[in-house]
Amino acid sequence: MPEHSRGPKPVWIVDDDPSIRFVLEKAMARQGLPTRSFDDPRQALAALAEGEDGPQALVSDIRMPGGSGLDLLAQIKERLPRLPVIIMTAFSDLESTVAAFQGGAFDYLAKPFDVAKAMELIGRAVEESQREEVAQERAAAAPEMLGQAPAMQEVFRAIGRLSQGSVTVLITGESGSGKELVARALHRHSPRAGGPFVAINTAAIPKDLLESELFGHERGAFTGAQAMRRGRFEQADGGTLFLDEIGDMPLELQTRLLRVLSDGQFYRVGGHSPITAKARVIAATHQDLEQRVRDGRFRADLFHRLNVIRLRLPPLRERSEDIAPLARHFLEQSARQLGVAPKRLAPAALRQLEGFDFPGNVRQLENICHWLTVMAPARTVQARDLPPEVQGRAEAPESIASGADAARDSDDSYASATGEAPPAAATWEAALQAEAARLLARGDPGVWDALLDRAQARLIRAALAATHGRRIEAARQLGIGRNTLTRKIAELGLERGDSGQDDGCAEKVQIS
Repeated sequence: MPEHSRGPKPVWIVDDDPSIRFVLEKAMARQGLPTRSFDDPRQALAALAEGEDGPQALVSDIRMPGGSGLDLLAQIKERLPRLPVIIMTAFSDLESTVAAFQGGAFDYLAKPFDVAKAMELIGRAVEESQREEVAQERAAAAPEMLGQAPAMQEVFRAIGRLSQGSVTVLITGESGSGKELVARALHRHSPRAGGPFVAINTAAIPKDLLESELFGHERGAFTGAQAMRRGRFEQADGGTLFLDEIGDMPLELQTRLLRVLSDGQFYRVGGHSPITAKARVIAATHQDLEQRVRDGRFRADLFHRLNVIRLRLPPLRERSEDIAPLARHFLEQSARQLGVAPKRLAPAALRQLEGFDFPGNVRQLENICHWLTVMAPARTVQARDLPPEVQGRAEAPESIASGADAARDSDDSYASATGEAPPAAATWEAALQAEAARLLARGDPGVWDALLDRAQARLIRAALAATHGRRIEAARQLGIGRNTLTRKIAELGLERGDSGQDDGCAEKVQIS
């Protein structure tokens, strides 16, 4: 059975207090998070020893009759070094806090805790785990995804030359061209490969949170800072810190980053003691940093500090010979994830793909192949089966209605309801207007909520299909929080593949 069909991994709870386990189980169930509970650390370790996959995050008490949470943390980190572990205790002393963080804990939760704050912390741990899982899957496919075109051979040679040192590297390239894959390859082949690879997208984090994400914070540094938290620089100590979309970093944080790159020291938010972290910094951007320097939006001294070695990734349109092997790889990958037979491209379909501009680069090709795995009607993909953007036509109305037949039905409904001809362009907006007119003419109550629910269901399914069922990525691309996405999936019945609407891919796209 394909891995995705098993559903999401649970969050493990290890605590000898049944009331704590009960509260956390119920709170996580309301968020759609599966759980598994243990009375003591030995039970959890025994479950791992039996060959279970393990959790996506672990919450453990620190002092239990059956063993220490810190000992459990140490043994878990040996087996699952990237698993986020939250340590909780009623003994909020400095020694326990320091020991937990030195052992690699994701964060620290003091009892008694506010359930909402605890769930916020657990949610962040789950998101970190899912980010790492997605990144590992992509890293495993890095050789195929990077391609074999002559334009990429210089990239391969540069990775070989740069991987053995610790020099700062600036990777430039358009969005979706694979900058993080190159950063991971530099890390994987470097002497720091045994250390952590920590990635942060500086454009995806709100300005007021970015400083804490990068440098950490002390307990009480601001409202909601209930415990000390290590930042990404500390987490990357001994490894590599990847700063994606560095061109979007606020100017005031650029000053702090420059200081860290200059002397290797920084302060946590609210802290007074300098912290030293030895991490190699790799930065990436799709922006023209020289222009941003001229515009006064990027510090010239930081640009020169980062621009020690620059590595440019060519866009996919400059290496069209890579499209065929990449498409074959992505179609096979999508087929494995969805548990179906892989599809192949007919010569005419491949020619059309090779002539496409791919503004979204390799990521767009990957999403197209996943879309084809779900939507193409036959094993061999013909040119007519390619998505509308590749064929150079407007989006078909199937994103609101269900296929071409439904679009024609909507046009007929629009004409009969309004006495007017449908809009000339068969766009999804026209289909939406036609469906609204049909429902209004019929006198259906609650048209607003009904159509919003249907539109949201389609948006969520499209995002989950594009991200291979990964909720954290789907939520990010939709611009909503993961908890909002989880709630909407439950409200719309998408867990069951039944939102009350006909959807040809409902049973094929696994939500995990």
